[in-house]
Amino acid sequence: MEFNVQKYIDMAIEYSPKILLAIIAWIVGSWIIKRILKGINNLMVKKEIDETLRPFLQSLIGILFKVILVITIAGIVGIDVTAFAAVIAAMAFAVGMALQGSLGNFAGGVLLLIFRPFRVGDLITAMGYTGVVEEIQAFATTLVTPDNRTIVLPNGPLSSSPIENISGKGIIRVDTTMGIGYSDDIDKARSVIQGVIDKCPTALRDRDHDIFVTELADSSVNFAVRVWTKSANYWDVYFFLHEEIKKAFDQENIGIPYPTMDVNVLKN
Repeated sequence: MEFNVQKYIDMAIEYSPKILLAIIAWIVGSWIIKRILKGINNLMVKKEIDETLRPFLQSLIGILFKVILVITIAGIVGIDVTAFAAVIAAMAFAVGMALQGSLGNFAGGVLLLIFRPFRVGDLITAMGYTGVVEEIQAFATTLVTPDNRTIVLPNGPLSSSPIENISGKGIIRVDTTMGIGYSDDIDKARSVIQGVIDKCPTALRDRDHDIFVTELADSSVNFAVRVWTKSANYWDVYFFLHEEIKKAFDQENIGIPYPTMDVNVLKN
């Protein structure tokens, strides 16, 4: 087959301006979309739209604008937009059948936004992970764990799994157990623990805190210590109680038992 150089030169001359214009349209269009999304976000902030909903809407609007941009560029290049739209519809159907999980994630995202089991900023436990909700997008939810790891959870399984919203009520109870020896005074130990709670800067003052003897264990008398605080201060209170109660017990000569074993050696 003869190689027709002139034919390809003519095609290059004909299509080069269109391709160049399409590239320019893509660059300019992408820049405009970013500006529009930024403007929409500013408007939603101004209108005080829930910060949980904002990333989801931005993600959805961004996808819509990019599809419109692709169709526009196809028209610039010379592709029949009507036929192109039909092809896109067919491809969308095929991709939808192949990616049912992704569609399920999208539907899960919609359910999460409708029923609001949690909001951005809440501390939750879900699918085996605990973290603060950073963002709810169209297909996934992002958590930040207490040790600053980022966890991305697909919305489909997340919406149908048990979710523990630790900070949903704004106030949370910190539960811990403290043991003393059988020879130590229970009332004195309770007074010492109460003194530590009173010194805790993030313990709530308008709530009653509990100090109960809950178990006469093998080597200790165990107290259940329950302190109320704001959800954001959970770990502050948790660590404060353990450290300060140990220091206070040491000062008052109250022992914290640990397991022991008696070994008897028999001599023949």
